[in-house]
Amino acid sequence: MASLYKKPVVMTDPKTGERVKTKTKKWWGRFKDENGVERRVPLAADKMAAQAMLNELVKKVERRAAGIEDRYDEHRKCPIARHLADFERSLTAKGGTREHVHNVVLRCQKIIAGCRARTVGDLSAGRVQSFLADLRKSGRSIQTSNHYLRAIKQFTRWLVKDRRSGDDPLAFIAMLNTSTDRRHVRRSFSETELTNILNAANVGPVVQRMKGPDRAMLYAVAAYTGLRASELASLMPGDFDLDGEPSTVTVQAGYSKHRRQDVLPLHPSLVALIRPWLASKPKGKPTWPGTWAKGKRAGVMLKHDLKAAGVPYMDESGRFADFHALRHTFITNMVKSGVNPKTAQLLARHSTIDLTMNVYTTLTVHDQASALAALPAVPSLGTLYSAADVLQATGTDGPKKMPPVVPRGANNGAILLAPDASRPASVCTELDRKPPRSDRAGDARNPEENGVSCVRLHQTASDCQAERVGFEPTVPLRAHWFSRPAQSAALSPLRAHCRSCGECVLRA
Repeated sequence: MASLYKKPVVMTDPKTGERVKTKTKKWWGRFKDENGVERRVPLAADKMAAQAMLNELVKKVERRAAGIEDRYDEHRKCPIARHLADFERSLTAKGGTREHVHNVVLRCQKIIAGCRARTVGDLSAGRVQSFLADLRKSGRSIQTSNHYLRAIKQFTRWLVKDRRSGDDPLAFIAMLNTSTDRRHVRRSFSETELTNILNAANVGPVVQRMKGPDRAMLYAVAAYTGLRASELASLMPGDFDLDGEPSTVTVQAGYSKHRRQDVLPLHPSLVALIRPWLASKPKGKPTWPGTWAKGKRAGVMLKHDLKAAGVPYMDESGRFADFHALRHTFITNMVKSGVNPKTAQLLARHSTIDLTMNVYTTLTVHDQASALAALPAVPSLGTLYSAADVLQATGTDGPKKMPPVVPRGANNGAILLAPDASRPASVCTELDRKPPRSDRAGDARNPEENGVSCVRLHQTASDCQAERVGFEPTVPLRAHWFSRPAQSAALSPLRAHCRSCGECVLRA
């Protein structure tokens, strides 16, 4: 049975200096755990609060004994700073670079402090979103906000994977669209700009403890391989295989961004350029030594050579030409040269084709105009008109002909007679001379004698113009009114009459 008690203690009386026996102010609890071992724990000074705490401990013991223990209870009580320290050690153990681990942990610390989270349970989605909104209001970009969100989501996912939390409270927070608020848009260099930069660097002074020819070779390799600054700084002469087929450069897995060894082919012109320069470099040491790749030093170095080459750091569209713009130049040139998109993605070492085509590819209106120039030329107007004339002359072009209408009451074997209502063609000039209804059937039966040239009205051939004369039904002719043999038999005398008069043409 669990019970409360006050623990007896021996204290020194401050007034008399004598040692006396007394009891603690705080209540203690006595209970047995699931293994039958007696436990004694301090609870609270208030007896009712102490009794409630003891009851909760007893419930947990019973749950553990029944096999339904909450395995995350201890982790929820643990300070979140301790979890974050374990997370940092986990990132380092996985092979993350010192800079990457530092950035991720620092962003997590800022979010935790901004959310005033002491335990894992205090890190809710609402608090994190509020912190990120305040971060953007302070002037930080959406891309920076996404970097912070990416770091804290990585931390909460690790809590789930390491069995420290049952769910991820930030799983449904999505990244924002960075295209609506891009602050530092990079551009690519044109062929002329790149040539001027290489020449200016080759004859330039020492910058960032690097000689001019070394900087020129660095820019050339970056623009023709797409390697990042940190990857270039890790290269040694032995990583270049200039005699292979094809010639390649290898980035070791420890320095590659995705932590895999990358073997990239080299352009033949680049091989011819760096071969004599690379022969003078000592083996076993970095090809481009120094700390130039750390921080923004590479950009400062390139900006010096941009100024010497007369190339603006920021163009009229507000796009920047920092060191990473050399990688943009490499990918953009591949797209301009018609390289297959999948091949371009592999050479750029991107996880998605969207990153290759939409972020690292810069195509101007001049590039689009060059692409359009490859299309076939527009045909000349003379050719179009002559083609239309040929089609019209051969009878393969022009308005569709309506089927003829059989005169009402004609003795031609028609199943149904043509409807009474009809309208004359627009080329007929006299429309008022209609015979009585009683004579229409007889006139239709004797077209040669009565001068019927149009199929619906009793008119002479002289009443119609010489071009296109005839009548069209106001109601479309139905296929089941008469058969084709009957139609041909009924229209043959009319065709013969029209050929003989030569002044009207039966619409067929």
